[in-house]
Amino acid sequence: MNKFDRKIWHRFIQIAQPYFYPLEPGGSRAFLGLLFMLMVFLFAALFVVVSLVSLSSEAIFGESFNNIAPGLVNTIQNVIGSRWIFVLALMILVPVGTFWYLRRQVIPNWQPWLLLGFLLFLSLSVSGLNVIISYVGNFFTTALAEKDESRFWRFLFVYAGVFVLGTPIVVIYTYTRQKLGLYWRDWMTNKFLDNYLKNRSYYEVNSESIIDNPDQRIAEDIKSFTIQSLSFLLTILNSVIDVISFTGILWSISVSLSIFLILYAVAGTFIAVIFGNKLIPLNFNQLRREADFRYGLVHVRDNAESIAFYGGEQQELSQIRKRFLQVFNNFNLLIGWQRNIDYFTTSYRYVVIILPSLIMAPIYFAGEIKYGDITQAGFAFSQVLAAFSLVVSQIDQLTAFAAGINRLAIFRETLEDTRKVTETGMRKIDITESSQLVLEHITLNTPLHHEKIDESQKTLVQDLSVAVKHGQGLLIVGKSGVGKSSILRAIAGLWKSGTGHLIRPNLEEMLFLPQRPYMILGSLREQLLYPNINRELEEHELRKILKLVNLKDLPDRLGGFDVELQWENVLSLGEQQRLAFVRLLLTKPRYAILDEATSALDLENEEELYQQLQATKTTFVSVGHRLSLLKYHQQVLELSGDTNWQVTSVEDYQARVGFL
Repeated sequence: MNKFDRKIWHRFIQIAQPYFYPLEPGGSRAFLGLLFMLMVFLFAALFVVVSLVSLSSEAIFGESFNNIAPGLVNTIQNVIGSRWIFVLALMILVPVGTFWYLRRQVIPNWQPWLLLGFLLFLSLSVSGLNVIISYVGNFFTTALAEKDESRFWRFLFVYAGVFVLGTPIVVIYTYTRQKLGLYWRDWMTNKFLDNYLKNRSYYEVNSESIIDNPDQRIAEDIKSFTIQSLSFLLTILNSVIDVISFTGILWSISVSLSIFLILYAVAGTFIAVIFGNKLIPLNFNQLRREADFRYGLVHVRDNAESIAFYGGEQQELSQIRKRFLQVFNNFNLLIGWQRNIDYFTTSYRYVVIILPSLIMAPIYFAGEIKYGDITQAGFAFSQVLAAFSLVVSQIDQLTAFAAGINRLAIFRETLEDTRKVTETGMRKIDITESSQLVLEHITLNTPLHHEKIDESQKTLVQDLSVAVKHGQGLLIVGKSGVGKSSILRAIAGLWKSGTGHLIRPNLEEMLFLPQRPYMILGSLREQLLYPNINRELEEHELRKILKLVNLKDLPDRLGGFDVELQWENVLSLGEQQRLAFVRLLLTKPRYAILDEATSALDLENEEELYQQLQATKTTFVSVGHRLSLLKYHQQVLELSGDTNWQVTSVEDYQARVGFL
């Protein structure tokens, strides 16, 4: 995870490939093969376009075009009249055939391939313009040195014309890259969100602290991944094109300069990789520390009232400063290593400025080359060196990119591999869906944290058997910490560690009301209808239900059913609990599970809510400490601690505790 190796490349493919090609046996080779075929096709297509434009221009303008682009038409005609034309035909037909052969995998992803193809074509065009600029620059600087005024002005205007032509190409190229990056981010974000929220993976990830800051990985790391992936892909492509285009130019001017360039770039790359392996873990930790610091600030914002009541400002300040100190210390190490790398990369770049002139000056003074050859060679040298020295010039970005790949890959593997979400080899409670709610010989353990696998689990209740009959209520009582809410988590399938058999309805037929209701980000209407927010009800129906829970003035007081507010701050806990009962009365589930769902209400409101619930056909299980809840239930499950329990009728429990 902390160095450039095959694992980084494999993780990159696993994340990047599905947008373009499905993950299947041999899929990676097919994807890379298609990418190569696309580039081959675009090379051939660009040659065809240039040939058509050049031959047409020569036919229309004649000698004027040949003066501007001397030898270009002859070169094209020689290619057309030679065996190279068959190679060109194969460069078009083979990629087309390959895409046709794999069309079932490609067609569902036609939009990414279309955008990528157009983007790569524009990239080839930009590189082609750079080649033209090198030749035109050679011609007009030579004309300047030889004081050939007419030739100088002719090629100067051609030079300006190339920039006029290149401006819209570069602009469209940038726009297309951003557009493809945006679509890619949209696809990846939705893919990660689907996996994050599927099968309650988000609950396992957050409750067990399997990975840090999943929100930051979805919001920031995916964005960086798509942007940097396209940037590096295009940089690599441009480097390949520059090597192909400018090496021939450089070799024709100076063989010794070409050989030195290759050796210099290889040595620089080797040294840069050694330094880069030190930066990857530092960048990985920096992303984590920054996210932890940001979460600390968000935590203060979300709990501002509670902190203010406790007067806990100093404690929060201490926690936030501690997190920032971790950011500071890691970044201090990071910039220290970046400084060391900058010593190397800066000197590496500065040497390039003098080397071409140092090697070519003797040849120029001997009269073997013209002045324009020096400028063209310098330009070609810088282009080829930049291509060969990609790792050296991009080492900071590459290490940050590698760290981002690792964070996304770990997140992806955690979501898709259930063995990383739940404990390996853990005994689990068997669950069967039925119309009944029955617990048979349930032994419930606390979950194991992945970081503390060797620690023993705590058994909350042992060999518990109880059945909840239709239309009858079960009240779970006991001291705090004996496992009352844990049994509800087991019924919901959140806690599975243990043994026994749980028979329950499908979760869609059950509704759970926690002590602190969940307030969604949305309107009052959506709050009331949650979790079925797509359901349509008239306002008078909603007002009727609100009246039943003593919240009839809520819409008028807050601004209507479509107002969006910070509900957890606007509503008291008692109002939130009554609002949750509205959801229960609207949903009318087969079973309702209430975890101290009326703890913030007075006895009068509690009685009204339970009477409304009893009027429905919903069977309910309650957790509570108040003895006033007994009259709404028929059975009592008492947890006495040390894994002990007993089930009694309400009458027997009342007689035993002396309740009147």
